[in-house]
Amino acid sequence: MGDAPVAELEAVLDGGAWDVGTALEGSPEPPGPVRLGRNVCYVVLAVLFNQEGSLLLVQEAKPECRGRWYLPAGRMEPGEGIAAALRREVREESGLDCEPLTLLALEERGPAWIRFAFLARATGGTLKTLEQADTESLQATWWPGDPRSLPLRSLDILPLLDLATRYRQSPPHPPTLPQELPCSSLCLRLLLPFSNSSGHLWLLLATSGTLHLPVVACGTSPSQLRSGLRSPLLRLLRDRLAWEPHPTTLGLLGLQHRAGDSGDTDGRQARGQSSPYS
Repeated sequence: MGDAPVAELEAVLDGGAWDVGTALEGSPEPPGPVRLGRNVCYVVLAVLFNQEGSLLLVQEAKPECRGRWYLPAGRMEPGEGIAAALRREVREESGLDCEPLTLLALEERGPAWIRFAFLARATGGTLKTLEQADTESLQATWWPGDPRSLPLRSLDILPLLDLATRYRQSPPHPPTLPQELPCSSLCLRLLLPFSNSSGHLWLLLATSGTLHLPVVACGTSPSQLRSGLRSPLLRLLRDRLAWEPHPTTLGLLGLQHRAGDSGDTDGRQARGQSSPYS
């Protein structure tokens, strides 16, 4: 492995946390902090099945989608951790307690809006009934059939249901859960392996300070917050590497975040794997 940062690499591959540090690649000056509810919005969503394979759905109470069905989901609150937000939203909308099993997907509309979709399991509680309807939801149910037979709030949950079903049948990756480690900015850590003609495996490393996996931060200007989450990463690869074809994103290896008190920064860091080959 030579001079590669073995401990950092092992932590990343194992889904663990690793300090981002202060040396950010491609950032001439430190980006501004991200603050939940001010310049960013984070959403949690849960996919739960019972032992019979029925899907947990909640009936919406919001005026714009009242009576339609959806997965338990909602915005994180300032000072709240990702797993804690998931438990709260599921409890408020369905009446059930739950525990996250794995992150299924990270959906984004740029750094300003990110949704964390989890596969979870119920651990207690009682399904909310119409008599308990409130502003969070009207009721909840374990739906045994095709959810498309119901009036859904949005079809955007169907790909997530497909991911959850495939994970339950044959997990394509180990359980991935948020790791607690603070970060003032929203960062991406890159794991980019490649091989040469001799079959040797190489790893892209940043050389500023101690050798480490490259880390880029998302900017917080209005235009940067609306750009794709991967934009700073793609810009770094475009500016620093002359490979053709350009590396292809393969997936997310981990997620680290620790909620701050009200008014504190609320950044997080995702660790992704890319390949120089499509």
